[in-house]
Parts: sequence; C-alpha cells; structure tokens
Amino acid sequence: MSALPHAAPATPLAILQQVFGYPAFRDAQADIIDHVTAGGDALVLMPTGGGKSLCYQIPAIARHRRDHGVTVVVSPLIALMHDQVGALEEAGVHAAFLNSTLTLEETQKIEREMMSGRLVLLYAAPERVTTPRFLAQLDSLHERGLVSLFAIDEAHCVSQWGHDFREDYLALNVLHERYAEVPRIALTATADDLTRADIITRLQLADARVFVSSFDRPNIRYAIVEKDNARTQLLRFIHDEHDGDAGIVYCQSRKKVDETADWLTSEGITALPYHAGLDADVRKKHQDRFLREDGVVIVATIAFGMGIDKPDVRFVAHLDLPKNIEAYYQETGRGGRDGLAADAWMAYGLADVVNQRRMIDDGPAGEEFKRGQRAKLDALLALAESHDCRRVRLLGYFGESSEPCSVARQNPCDNCLTPPATWDATDAARKALSCIYRFHQNGGQRFGAGHLIDVLRGKATDKVAQFHHERLSTFGIGADVSESQWRAVLRQLIALGHLQTEGEYNTLELTPSARDVLRGDVTLLLRQAIESPTKRKRSAARAERGRDKAPPVALDDAGLARFAALKAWRADIAREHNLPAYVVFHDATLAEMARSQPGSLDALAQISGVGAKKLEAYGSEILRVLQQ
Repeated sequence: MSALPHAAPATPLAILQQVFGYPAFRDAQADIIDHVTAGGDALVLMPTGGGKSLCYQIPAIARHRRDHGVTVVVSPLIALMHDQVGALEEAGVHAAFLNSTLTLEETQKIEREMMSGRLVLLYAAPERVTTPRFLAQLDSLHERGLVSLFAIDEAHCVSQWGHDFREDYLALNVLHERYAEVPRIALTATADDLTRADIITRLQLADARVFVSSFDRPNIRYAIVEKDNARTQLLRFIHDEHDGDAGIVYCQSRKKVDETADWLTSEGITALPYHAGLDADVRKKHQDRFLREDGVVIVATIAFGMGIDKPDVRFVAHLDLPKNIEAYYQETGRGGRDGLAADAWMAYGLADVVNQRRMIDDGPAGEEFKRGQRAKLDALLALAESHDCRRVRLLGYFGESSEPCSVARQNPCDNCLTPPATWDATDAARKALSCIYRFHQNGGQRFGAGHLIDVLRGKATDKVAQFHHERLSTFGIGADVSESQWRAVLRQLIALGHLQTEGEYNTLELTPSARDVLRGDVTLLLRQAIESPTKRKRSAARAERGRDKAPPVALDDAGLARFAALKAWRADIAREHNLPAYVVFHDATLAEMARSQPGSLDALAQISGVGAKKLEAYGSEILRVLQQ
C-alpha cells in the first residue's frame, strides 16, 4: 500500500486534503510541516487536540514519496500506537507498530515491511528503538538512504523537570549521534521553560527550530471546588452536567480508584477502574470499552489517558490534587479533543496539600530537584486557591499572556462565570500561627489541623480537655471563622511555606518565615468558602442547548434521523474493522454529512474529514445511507 496514488502531488497541503480530508492547516501546522519536510529539526509545543500528529505524519508521507523511506515514531504509549496506526491505515497510509502486544511472527512480518522500504511510519517504544537489534536494522536502512525522519512524541519524558520522566528516553540521543543528517521532530503538549531547555539539551536539538503554539483550550471550562464530601460533589457534578457522557475521573491511589469505580457503579453510572495493579487483560478490556462504547466513565490513576485519542470525552474530574500544573494540563487536555464543550473539574482540600508536600519531602531525589517540585506544586496551589481567572493563571504558567475569559466566551472558567467573594485572612493567619506557637510553649506539643481548628473555634472536645487547651489565650479567638475558612487559611500557610507538616500524623510546625506573618508583613487574601450558584447557571445553560446529546451542528428532525443512521452505519464498520468508531469518522464529519446531504461522491469529498481512501472505501455506502 502506498501513501498516495503515484501520480498524486505530494505537497503537504495536497496530502492534508487528499489523505486526511481537511481543507486547510491550523495555526502553526503549515510552518512546522514545511520545515520538517524540508529536512529541518524541530521542537513542537502544541496543546492536546491541536493537531500534533499531523506535524510528523504529513512530512513522513511527503518524504516517503520522495524515496526517503520510513519514519520512526518514538512513543511510550501502546494505546496511541494502536489508534494512530488504525487511523492511518484507514486513510490509506501504510503504518505499523512494534510493541509487546505482538507475537514473534507478527513482529517479524512488520520488520520485513520496514526493511523493504514500503512502510511509511513505524511506531515503537523508546526501549525498543535503542536496542542493538533495532539499531542494526536502522543502520542497514540508513546505508540505503531509507531512514526518513525520527519523531519523538511525549518529549517531556526525557526531562527530569517534566511531569512524566522516563529513563528510557535518555538513550534517544543515540539517534542524533548515529544518524546526524536524518531530521528529528520532538513534540509535547506540556513543558515550561526549564523542561524545554532540558529537552533541547538531552536530545541534542540545539539547532532545532522551536514552535510554541497557544496553550489555550477555549472549549474547556476549568472549575475547582473545595472538598466537602468529594464523592457527593462528584456525583452531583456528573448527574447535573454530564449524565450519559464519557469521562475520566483521576484518583491518586489504586485503592481509591477501585473504591470510587465501585461506588459510581452502585449509583447507576457505567464506571470502570484502570490502574497498573489490574491484570493486563482486564486493563485492555476496560480501555477498549471506554474507546468503543458511549457513556463510559473510566476511574484511573495517571497511568491512564496518555495517547488516548477518544474525541468525545466530555469531562475530566480530579478527586485528588495532581503533582503540578503540567500534569493537570496534560490530564485535563484529554477532554474535548473534538473541539466541543468539555469540563475540567477538580475537588481538593487540605489533605491533598499535605500529602503532596510529604511525597516531595520524603522522596529520594536531591534537594535541588525537590525545590523545583515544591515550586511547581506551589504554582498549582495558587491556581486552585485563585479568585481571579483560572485560564489567565494556567496560560501564564506556560509563559502565555491572555485576557480573563468573559461569560460571553465559549466556556468561561468558574471564577469568571461566578466571581467568588474574598476576605482578608491576614489576621486569621496570625491567630493560627500564634496558637501553634502556644502549643509548643505548652510542653513542646504538636497537633494536626483538626485539633488546631477546634481550639481556635473554642470547641470543648475531649482532646482539648485532655491537654487543658481551654486555658490557652488563643482558645476561641477564631470562633467567628468557619471550619472551611480555617482550612483554607492553613492550606495557604502550608502552600506559602509558613507552615509545614511533620511525622505520621501530619502535625503542624512553624517555619522560619512564619515570623513574617506574625509581624503582619504578609497579606493573605482568600476566596470565600461558600457554595457557588455556578452549577445552577451551568445546568440551565446546558439543558437549553442540550450539548451532551446534540450533534456538533444544528440539524432539523430529518437531519437528526440521517445523523443517527450514519452513526449506526459507522458502528457496524467499526466493529467489522475492530476499530473505535471515531477512527472511521468523527461525529463532526457525520453531522456535516447529515446537514449538507451530499448527492454525489464529488460533493461528499468536499466535507472535512473525508480523504481519498475513505471516499473510495465508504463513499457509495454513505450516499446509500443518506438516500435511505
């Protein structure tokens, strides 16, 4: 199979239109593709759903047509390999993957295709690419001029400062050292300045052009709530906003994943667990159901989601705080890849802050690395506690300036939709630190947040009586501050480094900088911990537009019937080819077919997403379905 008919032009735009069926490039795609097709190296930072894959797939096809041979795509993600190879083959591009899911016979067959020069793209994991056997095969191809391009996906994995460092990536500098004249493109969706510099150094991309696209995902609404019975909050969010939608719920531990999935199932939601502790066959079964069925919710550790191309994930929820903004951005970016409205919802509390701090402090890394991780966590906490625009803060972290999102935009963040009230917590912070100081004076004792809040609010508990803390001058001095407000104060004091937690019981300890707060040199302005009316507004708006069940374009009753018929036809094709339905055609493409009712193959070819191979394979059938 060839990437294009022999007589077809192989310019990048022609490939985009004929193979992939899209009329024009987006944003920086054209510049990136022209540069790489011409043989230049590149580092590409582009958000999830921004079209990164085309930035190496189109150069791979164009260079293959010029007899430059195979493009090797380095990826750690088996799911991405399967999805992208299936989609490329559907589009008429000869592609394959080498990974642990193949038998020896299947592996040898693919290796023969690679060595023949017929293969356009080959996906492989970094640990395979750097083996002596694979490098010897590359040597043989290289001697014949049949190594076209190296594409290193998820390039942040090479950096110790990235959120998903993988040691296997460090050996990829061999590609430059061994095949210096073969162009390389490294791609990632998330990398701050430190991580970008590390990628360039470790992959020896000093001469590469750096392309940075906007990190804004305008179709995603960001909302962060304070934990107050997180399960109930999650269930209300799903029922009110996303009943019947596909979604991902992230938890920190395997145990919590299992318990949350079981609980959601008991509440009538189709929820499946996914984590490394499950049997591999079970994980694959759950992932396949998520990809191929409608309305499935995956509850997962962060092991799930990288490389998942499912376009209609309508929400991503976090029940635990991620490690940093890069991880948060990468995980939330798995929602709304089709460009339609999606929600990034997170619940977090004081325990999250304490746990993340402890994991950093107790880790085996050196102090310099720990300082970097603490700074990244602080940035995430600032985002969570912010009372201004979430989007401005998120984009600002990646060095991109932006205006606050207004209610008029596609999906404004929770703070812009319903601006929170704020209060000056400076005096409350001083009271809390004073109380901890008096604990120390009273026998050098240390206590956790719960007991501290009880003393500040003047609660006569057994523990208060046991330690005679009702005699402290700070007993009851914070009775006018609610428990949730006190927890917000303590979160901020820990986040700002004025408090730290110690030992198994997370007792609170003053740090040297606490003196600045006690002297009044630090101002603490916090958001009010109140129930926001945001949910009611959003639910009403969502009900009005019916966003979860409606097609991507407005259709009349007859159009809706055509859309439903096309989806049923697509489901049959997907089952026949053992592919997720969106690999055959996205919903947006089917909806446009239903709206425009093309009456000929030429008219059908004008619809975005209908390439030459798919037109040839399915065109007559689609026209038949539309006519019926």
